[in-house]
Amino acid sequence: MKRRNLAAVALAALTGLCAPALHAQTKWDLAAAYPATNFHTENLAQFISDVDKGSGGKLKITLHANAALFKAPEIKRAVQGAQAQLGEILLANFQNEWQIFGVDGLPFLADSYDASMKLYKAQKPFLEKKLAEQGMVLLYAVAWPPQGIYTKKPVNNAADLKGIKWRAYSPATARIAELVGAQPVTVQAAEFSQALATGVVESTMTSGATGVDSKLYEHLKYYYDTQAWLPKNALIMNKKAFDALDKPVQEAVLKAAADAETRGWAASRRVNEDTLAKLKAEGMQVVPPSGQLKADMAKVGDTMLKEWLDKAGPDGKALIDAYRK
Repeated sequence: MKRRNLAAVALAALTGLCAPALHAQTKWDLAAAYPATNFHTENLAQFISDVDKGSGGKLKITLHANAALFKAPEIKRAVQGAQAQLGEILLANFQNEWQIFGVDGLPFLADSYDASMKLYKAQKPFLEKKLAEQGMVLLYAVAWPPQGIYTKKPVNNAADLKGIKWRAYSPATARIAELVGAQPVTVQAAEFSQALATGVVESTMTSGATGVDSKLYEHLKYYYDTQAWLPKNALIMNKKAFDALDKPVQEAVLKAAADAETRGWAASRRVNEDTLAKLKAEGMQVVPPSGQLKADMAKVGDTMLKEWLDKAGPDGKALIDAYRK
């Protein structure tokens, strides 16, 4: 009997010693929609490495890039439902769910990196509150390079866009086309090159980065650097998963996120400069918009902002007031 008790005590002690080792490491999944070579995804990889180091190996995160785990529209719900502890989303994709998500997709509201950061600071408290209500935490957000106008012919004012065949790929780009009297044409990314070659499309509005990716310089001659809007990707986290971490690991996650935000905005600026230089090198005219074109497009932006405010309600008004202070 005595011997059996001793064996039980020894077993209990051994189990107790092993228990912390068994639970020392936490494993998380991060769902991302863009390829591994995209600057946003590279930033996520560095964030993961920083969390690993900062937590002393206690938190291991696996990055699932290129929509390998969930497709872009599914990622937010997956994080909310704890199917993935972390996910990167394009905020403007969720505007139909809640208008505030899409404020950085409004054209000509924030037309530079500095203005975009100011808009983010105004938007952030609203984002944090909404995500908290949905059981999530905002870790950081980083802007994409700004959007400009690509055309075959010179454009000095909005009237020059009248009747032009304009590739629209979102409600916002279709609405801009309507407001300037262009002819919106819906063309999928995969068919874009052929549409340009056959004259189905003769203009579009997108970033310098997309211009390089899609080789727009092979078909279009001008890029007007309007910096119309700088949509943001955000890294979101499941709140319960975060709360289950011990304090030092939580701090490591938050520190890595703050560093990723700073690094990501700097990377976005670099990507923008590099891609505009590449467009120029390929023979495209990269030019600032004329004063008249800028003024005309600002009016388009004002109309779209009014339409947005009607849908966004008091929160939308409070956000825009905070941004314009």
